Formats: sequence, structure tokens, C-alpha cells
Amino acid sequence: MSETVTKTLQATLATPTTGKEQRLQRLLDTYRDALHDAFDAGANTMSAVNDIVTPYDLPYQAKDALKSYVPKLRDTYNAEELDDEHPARLVNRAATFDHSAERDHGFVWQVPQPGRGTNFWIPLQINPEQESLWFDLLDGDATAGELRLQRHRTSWELHVTVEYSVEEPTESDDPTYIGFDVGESALITGCALKRDVPRKPMLVSGSRARHLRKEMHTTLKRLQERDAAQWRIDERFDHYQNALTDIVEKASREAVEYARQFEDAVIVLEDLSYIREHLDYGKWMNRRLHNWAFARLQGRIEDKATEVGIRVEYVNAAYTSQTCHACGRLGRRDEQAEFVCPHDDCHVSEFQADINAAANIARRANPWGESVRWEPGRDDSPRDGSACDSATVHRETSEKLSQMRLAAYSD
Repeated sequence: MSETVTKTLQATLATPTTGKEQRLQRLLDTYRDALHDAFDAGANTMSAVNDIVTPYDLPYQAKDALKSYVPKLRDTYNAEELDDEHPARLVNRAATFDHSAERDHGFVWQVPQPGRGTNFWIPLQINPEQESLWFDLLDGDATAGELRLQRHRTSWELHVTVEYSVEEPTESDDPTYIGFDVGESALITGCALKRDVPRKPMLVSGSRARHLRKEMHTTLKRLQERDAAQWRIDERFDHYQNALTDIVEKASREAVEYARQFEDAVIVLEDLSYIREHLDYGKWMNRRLHNWAFARLQGRIEDKATEVGIRVEYVNAAYTSQTCHACGRLGRRDEQAEFVCPHDDCHVSEFQADINAAANIARRANPWGESVRWEPGRDDSPRDGSACDSATVHRETSEKLSQMRLAAYSD
């Protein structure tokens, strides 16, 4: 059995000549003019949009994309106004690519233009990690969807949506559930359970990401206070976002590699659909947490896991940071990195908090891939921001081994 996976390929256009740059800019400007006119006219059907965009000097791939996109703006996205920096959207018939090892940039894209014989080729600087999918696109093993062309201050970027098939993970009679907790101090904490016994944990520090987010906030605030040019603000913002994206990619890759070492692995993640609504740590802490894309990191773990055939499940996120992995009762976190179980009959007294949470996440998946219902008698969650990271517990048969503090894991 196989399933269809959707992914976005990213490429930077090699520095174009003056003539090609002017044609690219004309395509983008004309597209935006047509988009704004169709939106402002209230066009909500493909026919209505077609009547407005037909006179524009655009390739048919752009006009067809507009006819599909504009009606969705109000009906689907509830848009009241448009951003001036919209990328140019093109339907998949604009996905004409070629490759040759003889060129400095192996992959090239044929940029669509209005009229006959006006298209031109431009080299692409692709993400090396996506090279195999670019070849799949050329060979027909992957199918192109929508293309988006965007200009930044010093470069042009092309995004191509592709669909391809991967083998659907088979369900095992004896799976190894691996819980991943995503947080601030520890970016990712993983803990595997095999026959309900915790295995060796892994942890990716969040100190670098936290430092970048703090630096980004301070830098952008100062630039705005000094009335800096918008291009300079955008340039710094892109710099930090690219750095954070790199951290997300590396951390998600490390998480999946950790999972692959276990036989019949199943990755278990918290359902964070309503994380913003549930946070109540004050304005300053909420800003920090909202700026960090928890769901984005989880999404990249799921993408990479799917590509290598590892099943992913989501479970209820409630109380994973305040529940003892050994006895299942509520405990407390006197310090950020330490979980305390106050119950005398439990063999756990103090434990490394993030590993405790990851073990709880893994434990909430049952053999049928469904969330385990768990409802505590009361809400003991702190309100001062002291538990902004989920906590994970690690269960051992020996009382001595269970007192895991893992000071080496601290930032």
C-alpha cells in the first residue's frame, strides 16, 4: 500500500541578466495588478475573474492560477484586504524544468511569458537535500502542483508544490512508541517505550533558537524605533527566519534518525491545535512561545518520518508536563528542568522534566493508534510561566536509576 505525500520544493533563481530581470519583474507586477483588480471588484467565480484578468498581458498559466485563487480569498481565507507582496502564482503547466550535469547549475526552469516564443530559461540553485525530488519531478515519479514566484530584495525564489507516493507504514504487533516533546529550553526531547519500558532518551538543546528569537526581537524593534528603511527591516527578518528554519530542519532530521534506530518505530506527537488558546503565562511569555513555531517543527518531523516509512500519531497534550510517567498522578515542577512526584508509594521522587513529558506522550498511544483518554481530577497547571515546556519522565525498574536529573542536558 502507498500514500500520496505533498511537499514544497524551494529554489533560488541564479542572478538573472538585466533583460531577464526586467521580464521577471514585469510578470510579477502585472500579476499583482490583476490580482488586486479582481479582488477589489469582488469577483467570486472563475468566470468573473476571467473577465477581469483576460486583458492583462500575462501568460495563461498565471491567469488560470488567478481564476482559481481569487474566489477563495474571501470564501475560504476570509480576506478583507490583500498584502502588496503577493507572490505570482502559476498553475502546474508552468512546471517545465530541465537538467544537465554539464551546467554550473544543473537544473533550469522555463519561465512562462505572454505570447508565442517569449519564454526563457533560467538556472536554479536548489536545496541539495531536495535533489532527489527534483529528479523525480523530471522523471514523472512526482507530480507538480502550483508554482509561486517571489522577489526578495536581492534574490528571486521559486516554490514548487509536488506530490509523490511513499510506501504506507505497516502496523506492527509490537511497536516501539517514541514520544517527542517540543519546547523552549529543550527544542526536542525524545523517549522511546518498548513494552512499556523507557529506552535511552535524546535531547536537542533549544538555546540557539531561543537566542536567535531574542536577538531578532531586539534588532527589529531597534530598527523600527530608528525609522530604518523597510528593506533593511525585511532583510534582517529574512536572515533570522532562515537561521531558524535551518535549526528546524536539523532538529527534525535528528529526531527521525533517533526514531529509526528502533524496530517498528511509531512517532507520537502532542496535538497542539489549540496551543495558543491554552497558553496563559502573561504577555511576555506568550509572545516568546507564539514566536516559536511548535507546530512547524512537528510538521517537519512528520514529513521526514513519512518519507522513511515511520507512522506518526497525535495524542492529547493535556498534563504531559505535570504527570508522573511511573504512577500517572499529578506532580509538580519546582524548577524548570526538574519534575517532582510527591507520592510516597511511587518509586520516582525527582526526574528530568522533559524526558518525563516525552515518556508520557509515548505512553498515550495505544496499539490501535488512537489517543488514550486521560482526564485528571483537577487542573494543577501553573500560571506563572514556570512550565512553559512540556515535561517528560523516564521510567526505570531500579529506584536509583529512576532519579534522572541529567544536568548535562541543561543549556
